[in-house]
Amino acid sequence: MKAQKRDHVAHKRRIYLINPNFQLKLSFYVCFITFLSSIIYPLTIYELISNISNNLIQVSPTTVKALADKKVDLIKFLAVWQVGFTFIIFCACILVSHKVAGPIYKTRKFLKSIKSNNDMGALYFRDGDYFPELAEDYNDAIGHIQENYKKDFVYLSEVNAYINNLSHIVPDDKKIVLTEITKKLNEIQNRFNQSPS
Repeated sequence: MKAQKRDHVAHKRRIYLINPNFQLKLSFYVCFITFLSSIIYPLTIYELISNISNNLIQVSPTTVKALADKKVDLIKFLAVWQVGFTFIIFCACILVSHKVAGPIYKTRKFLKSIKSNNDMGALYFRDGDYFPELAEDYNDAIGHIQENYKKDFVYLSEVNAYINNLSHIVPDDKKIVLTEITKKLNEIQNRFNQSPS
């Protein structure tokens, strides 16, 4: 089991958009909020330079002209910086959100395997993924279910043997009922045998 965990941990995730709907939506929301909140700085600088220019226009018109040119260059630089910063935030959101989407994706895959009676072993997440306690809870729950299966299977075997013994001593008209019960018990036991162990 530890070797299996090491294999899962050693494998690096190469696909970062595991759940594109969630990850892209989250990234766009964060970028939009970041863009709106950080646009205050260029506007504040623009207003500050405009106020300085208005105050200097009567003292030194040539300085105001040079300041106006610098203001345009500064605004262009801040606009490019803003776009670059937003792109960096977008990429960071994709990287962080895949550490959330990965465990959810893998847990869903394991749950689907239970539905189709396939045993995928213990659930482990990669190093750095969020919610490692989810894998522990899943493994504990599956272990608990499997223990109950084993106990129930033993009990069903005992009941089946008891009913088979009863069928020798009951009247013939009651044997039909016991045969039906035995048939149902065998069906249940077959389902237990097909369940992941």
